[in-house]
Amino acid sequence: MKVQQQLEALERLAEALSVRVSYEPMAGLVQNTGGLCRVRGEYRVIIDRRLKPPERVQILLDALRRFDTHHLAVEPEVRELLTPTRAAG
Repeated sequence: MKVQQQLEALERLAEALSVRVSYEPMAGLVQNTGGLCRVRGEYRVIIDRRLKPPERVQILLDALRRFDTHHLAVEPEVRELLTPTRAAG
């Protein structure tokens, strides 16, 4: 699965979880790449719109891993991405 396909699949998953995803300019005193937040009771993932797709995928993965997705139909490749890998050691 290509990165753009991963991004689109994660955006669909976020929608199924009622998590709004938006791409905004991140500027000002606090510059960040984005992440999960809650605004007026609604979960949102805000991502710096200047980021490239691989970085966007990582931010979405970090956010969506916090939700229970077992009850949803998720593509196997995306399910694998959502499963955190354990460090060997």
